[in-house]
Order: sequence, then structure tokens, then C-alpha cells
Amino acid sequence: MQRPFNPLERTHSMLNRDDIYLNSKEVAQILDVSPDTVNEFARKHLLPAFKQGRQWRFRKRDSTLFFKRKQRGATEA
Repeated sequence: MQRPFNPLERTHSMLNRDDIYLNSKEVAQILDVSPDTVNEFARKHLLPAFKQGRQWRFRKRDSTLFFKRKQRGATEA
């Protein structure tokens, strides 16, 4: 008997295969801020993230783009 098609299952597996996920501490090192600040960015939807249990998870490429925008903003000011 074949299992019913679940599009979320396929999407989730594709994301896991193609993306690298970081925790708050790792992102904090990239952004040169505290892990609490990273979590605040996630809660305020400034940095794309999702919860895995009680922990925030971030795609590495989203964090890198956020860092580049942050750097660009600092040099323009």
C-alpha cells in the first residue's frame, strides 16, 4: 500500500539537503552580536528563522545575507 502524497515532507527533505542550519550562538558569531540579540531578531521577524523545539534555527545563507546588509548599512551611515 502506497503512502499518501505529503508535499510538506518533500519540501522539508529538500531544504535539509540543500541548506545548512545554524543555531543562535553560531549566527551570533557571524553577526558579532549576542545570541540573545539574534533570538530577538528572529522574534521580530528581522532575520528569517524557525523553531526546532525550543531553539531557533537559521539558514546560513539568510544569516550571511543579513550580515552583508548590516555591513552595507553601517558603511552608508
